[in-house]
Amino acid sequence: MRVLVLNPGSSSLKSSVVESSDGLAARPDPADPMASVHARPTVKAAPPPIAQADIDWGVDATADSDPADDFRRLLGRIEAEGAAADSLGAVGYRVVHGGSRFRQAVLVTPKVIEEIDELRSLAPLHNGVAVATMKAGLAALPRLPHVAVFDTAFHATLPEDAYRYAVPERWYRDWGVRRYGFHGMSVEWSVERTAQLLASPVATLRLVVAHLGSGCSVTATDGGQSAATSMGMTPLEGLMMGTRSGSIDPGILFYLLRNRRLDGDELEDQLDHHSGLLGVSGATSDIRELLAKEASGDERAALALQMFVRRAAECIAAAATSLPVLDGIVFTGGIGEHAAGIRSRIVARLTSIGVEPIADLPTLSDTVISSRGSSPAVLRIEAREDLVVAGAVAQLVVVGRSRD
Repeated sequence: MRVLVLNPGSSSLKSSVVESSDGLAARPDPADPMASVHARPTVKAAPPPIAQADIDWGVDATADSDPADDFRRLLGRIEAEGAAADSLGAVGYRVVHGGSRFRQAVLVTPKVIEEIDELRSLAPLHNGVAVATMKAGLAALPRLPHVAVFDTAFHATLPEDAYRYAVPERWYRDWGVRRYGFHGMSVEWSVERTAQLLASPVATLRLVVAHLGSGCSVTATDGGQSAATSMGMTPLEGLMMGTRSGSIDPGILFYLLRNRRLDGDELEDQLDHHSGLLGVSGATSDIRELLAKEASGDERAALALQMFVRRAAECIAAAATSLPVLDGIVFTGGIGEHAAGIRSRIVARLTSIGVEPIADLPTLSDTVISSRGSSPAVLRIEAREDLVVAGAVAQLVVVGRSRD
């Protein structure tokens, strides 16, 4: 089945057309300077999209976007690449927050859209634009099945001591205050690719996956299941991010509210849109720009990067305590894949838990970037949520048809 995958994130709308088969098509890129050093030659690369197109929303997807217009533009670009709309078999959407209601992929209906929209307050940067994108997709391609796939679903295996907060019982029982976790599709793909690269069954691997991008999270996986994760009830908890603060002392919030420095809406806006790398640097959330500013002597940019590296290393080390052993650390997401210098700085802070330093070398493909034989292994893997979404769509649509 040919699936159009829509990934409305906090800073962009990504789209790709992929075949639902998860077969691997090509060997590692021989032009990659790391491929000949670390990658096993029998491991094949993930199949590329048939077509893809992105819409850049800047640092805030909720500020100024028209999903209906964006959807039409994406369809035009995809068709220009040879993927005609009439060749599509289904449309799949990555949805960040499924709450307790959605633990697996579902067909998109007006009722489902309504229920996803009700979770908007738990993921204000994501669920609103996902709802708008689904409405635009249904209007543009009404004859196709549309499927929502949820990032939170992967974390349904979290043990209770990992998903509960140390708050009064009624907060959890009556108000649903608990950890949900995010970036589940990215983690799922990373685990599968790591198993291939290390030639080890998924069931035997204990990994920490660091998804570093506009949003950042760290997840510990044991046998392919989520054992601990840094994001919480909302995608605001955990690591320092592009424009999000990550975890801070909750007493700070009481202080700001009590002394009327900010009201509730202003506080949410500041923590979601004006904090993180942007807030500390005072200039940008783009890692490439920050690295250039750091090199030119910009102290605020340097501090932002130092804080980012520290927080990431702290969360990776913390996640490792949830595992009996640590077989590998995976870097994925835009920063994790492309910022070799940031990867090496993070790993340099992990020597106390037995991680060997890695070279500050770029790599163009999925590969083991630590020295051969070192344990835990350190890997770089491209985030391919689109293939996970396409697989879930095919499972729901094709299997569902076969049962009818």
